[in-house]
Parts: sequence; structure tokens; C-alpha cells
Amino acid sequence: MGTNGFQHLFRALAQLPLSADEIECLRDWLGTLQMPGRCLALIEQAKGRCACPHCGNARCHRSGHANGLQRYRCVVCLHSFNALTGTPLARLRQRDKWLAYFQCLIESRTVRAAAERVAVAKSTSFRWRHRFVAAVRREEPPTLKGIVETDETYVLESQKGSRHLDRPVRKRGGRATCRGISKQHECVLVARDRGDTTHAFHAGQGEADAGRLLHYLKPVLARDALLVSDGAAAYPAFAKLAGISHRAINVRAGEYVRGAIHVNGVNGWHGRFKTWLRRFCGVASRYLANYAGWQMVLDAAALIIPEHWLRAAVAPRQQERP
Repeated sequence: MGTNGFQHLFRALAQLPLSADEIECLRDWLGTLQMPGRCLALIEQAKGRCACPHCGNARCHRSGHANGLQRYRCVVCLHSFNALTGTPLARLRQRDKWLAYFQCLIESRTVRAAAERVAVAKSTSFRWRHRFVAAVRREEPPTLKGIVETDETYVLESQKGSRHLDRPVRKRGGRATCRGISKQHECVLVARDRGDTTHAFHAGQGEADAGRLLHYLKPVLARDALLVSDGAAAYPAFAKLAGISHRAINVRAGEYVRGAIHVNGVNGWHGRFKTWLRRFCGVASRYLANYAGWQMVLDAAALIIPEHWLRAAVAPRQQERP
């Protein structure tokens, strides 16, 4: 487009009474014009010079560029790699739209709404959602210290999106066929200390037993932590096996607070999680861990702009989150 043509288009656009949504859409489009280079620069900056993702050797040399990213070659195993190799973002395309999609995650947009905002297919939006959230979840939250509250919440098992159900079909928002907590419910186990550090796990189906609590909670608890729970029988058994102090609140008997002993913090997280989850009109059980991790990131409010999410997604990690 020539200069005269652009000036004519700009004057015509300036005279239009644009709505707030139209202004936001125009702002997003203008942002994408500078995002390709900015996104690639952030990826290189966040990753830095790291060890070979194939063998772990630190002796690597530059080996040209591909798709805008510097490639490296390991002098030991001779494999080549770039800053995204070994991360959940490897081999994903349309990098010029990544920052805009991270903004959709910050705003908790649905798959369709995010696809429309970023101008990608719904299948791409769904794939990006879980790849990006999994990438950010690689960062392990700190160890829980001091008074640590723990409790479970339950979500009805869902096979949304599956082509081969192993049970009769039920309407969205249906109910379990039996009373109480059963194998038809997915357990979301949450532990949270008074510093608001939170760990959330998809702990299988049905009520959590001492064995599952030992698997999920022991690695994230400090040895001198005081575990506070409700009156479920699995927690005293777990505390004995793990060798940690434990106090219980008898919620069923109407006891909610006993001095500093309560589970109000973790129950508040449960409420925020379930309220937030409703906007997605049901989520498949196999992705429940990703949604719990997504809510953890939003609730912590540590990553507040798309650039923060991108850096967290590609930065090297000492170990992957289970």
C-alpha cells in the first residue's frame, strides 16, 4: 500500500465511531505487527546458553539459524537443538501469535473466544492452551512450611471429547449415580501454607487414602511443618507414615476454627477454583491437572503479563513437575 493510500485509509478509520471491542481488536492487531521479533528475542533471552537437552553436556557451539531461532550443536552427541527443544512449546508454529494467546490465558478465555481473538483454529487454540499451561507448570512451587492446610475437593468424572466412553452417556452437568464420594468423582488435593504457597494435584478417583497422600504431599512438605486437615481418617495415618506433626478440625461437628488451627485458606482456594472452572462448561478429567495448575498460576498473581508467561515457559528447569 502506498503512502497516499494509507493516509486515506487512516483518515477514514479515524472518523469511524469505534466501540470498545473494536478498539481492543485493533490494538491486538497492531500488537501482532511487532510480536514476531519480540517473541523470538524473549525466547532466546529466557533460555540463555544451556546444556544439550539430549545428553546434558554443556559444550555446544552455534550452528546457524532456523525459523528465526539460533540453533546449537552438541560437541559430544552431535545433536542440534534450539531454545525450545525439550520444552512443551517445541515444534509449535505461528510464534507471532503466542504472546496474544498468553494474554487470553491470563484473561481465562474459552477455547473459542481465544481462537477468535488470536485468529487461529479452535483445534489450535485447544492444543496451545494445554501446551502453554503445561510449560508454565514446569516451575515447581516452593516447599510448604509452617502451618500447612490441606483438604480435597471433588469434581464429577468427565470424558468430554472422548470418542470411546467406558460408561453410559450422561448430560453435561449430570450427577453421579450413587450418593457420596465414589469412583465417579475426581479428587483434587490441595495443600496451602499461610504464606499462600499452594500445591494442587489431581489425585485420582474417589477419596484419597494414606498411600496417595504420601505420594503427593510428602515431597512438598517441610519436615517441621504442622499439617492441618479436617477429620478424614487418612490424614493421621499419612502423618504417622511421613513423620510430621498433624492437627485436625472436626468440621462435621461444627468446629471450624480452633485458634490458628483451621482450613479456611485451602477451602477458599477450592471455592475460587470451582467458580473459575464453571466458565469452561465442563472439563475432561484427563486435563484436570492442567486446569488446577492454571488456576495456581492465576491465583499466585506472579505472572501478570504475557512476557512473564513466555519466560516461565521456556526457561530451563532443574526438574519437571510430576
